[in-house]
Amino acid sequence: MDFKKSKAPKNTITRDINQLTEKVGNVYETVAIISKRANQISNAMKRELDTKLADYATPKDQFEDNFENHEQIEISRSYEVLPKATLMATQEFVDNQLIYRTGSKDDALK
Repeated sequence: MDFKKSKAPKNTITRDINQLTEKVGNVYETVAIISKRANQISNAMKRELDTKLADYATPKDQFEDNFENHEQIEISRSYEVLPKATLMATQEFVDNQLIYRTGSKDDALK
């Protein structure tokens, strides 16, 4: 997933809770759906960042505490400016890009 192409805002914005709950009908289910997607995004971002930083990892035997790898710093900064996972998940939910199932019996019949 390319997180840099996300249309999510970088700052928190106020959302109308009534518009968010129109699709699901329940505030708690809406929050659960968004939070689960935010956890998925967060885990994917962490895995991607770890794999990129692993290329520049130095052995722990080095005693030099002041050693700075500029490539690692640039990679870390690029991830710091990305929108937070909760904002990305909320934007995906608003844009109808999420596929989710609820545990209600009505959904099983569809």
